[in-house]
Amino acid sequence: MTPLIGKVLKSTGKWYIVEFPDGEIVDCMIRGKIRMAGLKTTNPISVGDRVILSDWRDDEGKGLIENFVKRDNYIVRKSTNLSKQMQILAANVDMAYMLVTLAPETHLAFIDRFLVAAESYHIPAQLLFNKIDTYSADQMEIIDDMIQTYESIGYVCHKISAEESINIEFLKEEIKGKQIMVTGHSGAGKSTLVNALDEKFGIKTKEISAYHQQGQHTTTFAEMHKLSNGGYIIDTPGIRAFGVVDLDQSIIWHYFPEMRALKNECKYHNCQHLNEPKCAVKDAVEAGKIPFSRYNTYLQLVMEDPDDAYRRNIYG
Repeated sequence: MTPLIGKVLKSTGKWYIVEFPDGEIVDCMIRGKIRMAGLKTTNPISVGDRVILSDWRDDEGKGLIENFVKRDNYIVRKSTNLSKQMQILAANVDMAYMLVTLAPETHLAFIDRFLVAAESYHIPAQLLFNKIDTYSADQMEIIDDMIQTYESIGYVCHKISAEESINIEFLKEEIKGKQIMVTGHSGAGKSTLVNALDEKFGIKTKEISAYHQQGQHTTTFAEMHKLSNGGYIIDTPGIRAFGVVDLDQSIIWHYFPEMRALKNECKYHNCQHLNEPKCAVKDAVEAGKIPFSRYNTYLQLVMEDPDDAYRRNIYG
């Protein structure tokens, strides 16, 4: 019998909302235990997973998830309970977009860590600089400087306003038929962007706290929305700390494209770009060819204890 494959649209802990191939939406539970080999996670199944479903239904029409199809990729964050476990944010992502704003402020280190995570899990990434309709001339200079930094590395950047639907038409075309993820701080405009991309949605949004300048959480679970153009958009919970986890610190530089490009120019083939002589990466930093902010993030990632760093909340 050909297995029945569904797509997970939302996880709320115990229950998973799954779309069947014919478009039917069904509440499902996991049958038994499902674990991902070599990775301790708080959620065995995530949004975006393709799951193998039982042909059995209970009296209320609810289904059972037997297992999941091998993932093309996935992206994780540290579990907020400070344990050694991780939470899978999304699986099978064709493109990840980070919303960058000045209020709430998106720090460069936060962007870098997201990009490193995306690189390490083989997920293409772009940066969307949101709320451009609200910025002064001085603030736009800050945005332009940030864009110059990341475009010089090779990342695609866009200035948009989700609220006013400015410069988002390209995105509507780009995501047709794809499964994409939107992430960023709470209050950066993720839900507003989802609403703007497809008028059928009415996802609740809240104003940024004027006192804390920190977004109010309106999305508590990652959720994947089916778009009218056949694509899917994953709206992740607002996150304050994007931990880079499960990475060998000796190869973190591999996930910085500007460092990777110089790998054959260092004197030593196993150069870690720290204190070694004749290091092409350090020379490039001193010459201004690699942004110091990027190299500083690299040093933090190599030197820090990930658990201590998470407790200090230095990621965002």
